[in-house]
Amino acid sequence: MELRVPYENIDQTLKGIHRQVCDSLEYCVNNMPVYSDPVQMFYGLKPLIKYKNDPPGVELLQTVPTLFERNYWGVSGSGDCDCFSILILAMCAAHGWNKQRIVLCGRSKRAPVHIFTEVYYKGKWITLDLTRPRVNSHRPYKFYQLLDC
Repeated sequence: MELRVPYENIDQTLKGIHRQVCDSLEYCVNNMPVYSDPVQMFYGLKPLIKYKNDPPGVELLQTVPTLFERNYWGVSGSGDCDCFSILILAMCAAHGWNKQRIVLCGRSKRAPVHIFTEVYYKGKWITLDLTRPRVNSHRPYKFYQLLDC
């Protein structure tokens, strides 16, 4: 299922992300690969996704099955940072890595422009931003806000 609504605010987007993660869990458990750790998962998922901006004026949030099987763009794995965050959050939960957080970032607190996820694994936080080429890498923004999941 995809959630396609006019963008209102970040709170609406975060509620939509939560809903899409919950709706993705069963699919992740039954249809996605099993990984030994979050780093292996990142590099296993990376070749399966392709960055594509949302349609103008729309916040497109795709569940994991929609991202891969019924993609809005017609190309499996196509989405943006919030779609990839849904994928990471759902996959971490499916693996039992349940201490996660969302990172909102941008030029100001009132206007975040990017989102990514982190998971706590074996005593440390690991950054999993699928828009970046490697683990523990993120874009240099002026503002960061951490939100526990």
